[in-house]
Amino acid sequence: MNLVRGLLLATVAALTACSGPSGPQPAELQNIYRPLPVRTWWSTNVGSAQRFTFFPVHVGESVYAAARDGTVSRLAARTGEVRWRTKLELLLSGGVGADGKLVVVVSEEGEVVALDAEKGEVKWRARVSSEVLAPPALGGGLVLVRSMDNRVFAFGAEGGQRRWVYQRAPTSLVVRTPSGITILEDMAYAGFPGGKLAALALANGALRWEATVAVPKGATELERVADVIGEPAAQGREVCAAAYRNRVSCFDALSGRPLWSRELAALSGVSLDARYAFVSDERGAVHALDRSNGQPVWKQEALAYRALTTPLPRGEAVVVGDFEGYVHFLARESGAFLARQKTDGALRAGPVPLIGSLLVQTEAGGLYAFGP
Repeated sequence: MNLVRGLLLATVAALTACSGPSGPQPAELQNIYRPLPVRTWWSTNVGSAQRFTFFPVHVGESVYAAARDGTVSRLAARTGEVRWRTKLELLLSGGVGADGKLVVVVSEEGEVVALDAEKGEVKWRARVSSEVLAPPALGGGLVLVRSMDNRVFAFGAEGGQRRWVYQRAPTSLVVRTPSGITILEDMAYAGFPGGKLAALALANGALRWEATVAVPKGATELERVADVIGEPAAQGREVCAAAYRNRVSCFDALSGRPLWSRELAALSGVSLDARYAFVSDERGAVHALDRSNGQPVWKQEALAYRALTTPLPRGEAVVVGDFEGYVHFLARESGAFLARQKTDGALRAGPVPLIGSLLVQTEAGGLYAFGP
């Protein structure tokens, strides 16, 4: 077994809680005393993700979602009614990027397809250098795509012409999990192997700054893997990122100056609200950290080894999914359980915001809108 394959298997095992009889077992779910009411606003099926991670996206009055078999759907955000459904003749490998005018999907062969958001018709096609696992990011008249060989491609939103490419040296070992791009004002933030976070100028792809989320360490090449995972979280003047089984760090968004860093064996990206940073670790604990200094606020450990998604803060709750398809609602200030909802399959992608509620897409293709 080569090292790349070994890392792939190790990552999948960690993320899906597939431990043997002698290994750690997923925690059994305990009853919640007087759970808060959570309603399923609507649900539908948009097609299986198979072994890939598909994120839906909400823009305006619409939700866009994709499936492994090439199906791309637009639904009404309030009712789940299908507005259009397009079947592309390619196997998709990541979630959807959209901005209200364009809907962009990607394939494992590096194909990029942009569709008209209103009608679902293909507007342009382009290609990048390798497989893509993370949703494209749209902003500033550009479509940004992060490929698995450590490149960021920028295409013009109007016609798909390549505008610029940012490239880092390829690495022999990579964590096979979506590592996306976050756009804030005139900057794009992307994470890379070696624990690096890069801030790129949207206009031309120039490197504004580079920061170290985590320093690779360990006796073997496998132990030294410290890829930045998930999408960087940007809010206000801060951008934060998590490195695989290593650290969570925050930086000044304009200069890259380190603000704080905390050792934490993350298996998902980090999310932010006005006061806290939230992250799930490899043992299935959910952490809330003080955004001002990275100090721990609370830690919920009752979901041990349930392969948790990136948490999503929503009002007074923090929402996280697990490998059995449960959506858990935790109290933002304490981490106590508030409610729980069941879906039709494993949750790889974290919840995403919806109007007054949230949206989850399962491995089986279920799309659920949950609200109070």
